[in-house]
Amino acid sequence: MTENQTSITEFILLGFPVGLRVRMLLFGLFSLFYAFTLLGNGAILGLICLDPQLHTPMYFFLSHLAIVDMSYASNNVPKMLANLLSKKRTIFFAPCILQTFLYMAFAHTECLILVVMSYDRYVAICHPLHYTVIMSWTACTVQVIASWACGSLLALVHVVLLLRLPFCGPHEINHFFCELLSVLKLACEDTRLNHVVIFAASVFILVGPLCLVLVSYTRILFAILRIQSGEGRRKAFSTCSSHLCVVGLFFGSAIVMYMAPKSSHPEEQQKVLSLFYSLFNPMLNPLIYSLRNTEVKGTLWRVLWKQGSV
Repeated sequence: MTENQTSITEFILLGFPVGLRVRMLLFGLFSLFYAFTLLGNGAILGLICLDPQLHTPMYFFLSHLAIVDMSYASNNVPKMLANLLSKKRTIFFAPCILQTFLYMAFAHTECLILVVMSYDRYVAICHPLHYTVIMSWTACTVQVIASWACGSLLALVHVVLLLRLPFCGPHEINHFFCELLSVLKLACEDTRLNHVVIFAASVFILVGPLCLVLVSYTRILFAILRIQSGEGRRKAFSTCSSHLCVVGLFFGSAIVMYMAPKSSHPEEQQKVLSLFYSLFNPMLNPLIYSLRNTEVKGTLWRVLWKQGSV
């Protein structure tokens, strides 16, 4: 096994099988999305750090979501952009495995942080009088640490099971980064255990959290319907519906990719689904969760006004 693994020192990332002009177009488009992702999430982090009014549990969770999104995109996108312009699309074995680990760790962590955020909104809307007690800083810190720890631990399990397999060729990964399922296809031994663990982990990290999110927002919806003010009801419903759209895109694409029968989605479709994780969700999250928020927009205008008056 060790001999077979060491015989494969690098992989070839096939990426998108398109012509040069299309690759140039994709490079420009994906670079723009990546820049918006870093700018949007970086702006959220900066505003939360600068404004004491945003030092609340909700924005504490949002800051960690922004960190996850920037890290997640930065793990996959730069290599994908480089390969769009390069003829040699190789990646060494160790960086490939590291990319797989980080990809899974950030994805798992984001799932859990979205659950924590939905619970935070549930407590704020359904139990406002007990909010400061339930969502204390100790509780918030424990929830965030648990999200990062569980996400990293699950990713480590996948990587350990991956490393037990020999990779004796072929060494072409039909993806734009070292995605777990695509790397598994290159193994020379039976991967049934890996797929069973992936399915079990998906139930734990996708189906379970999705059910918790839906329960939280269902309770929130009933609370919104009891609001007497039409304007307050409209604002609360608009916020929750936009959150659910992002959650639906993230969890839906992940469930289709990792839990649906493999024959139901070809490899090219897997690449499109992966773009939701790498580009679209990290770019949309700051727009949906933060920049549409009145407090964040107020902080942004105050910062810009100070900079303009200097």
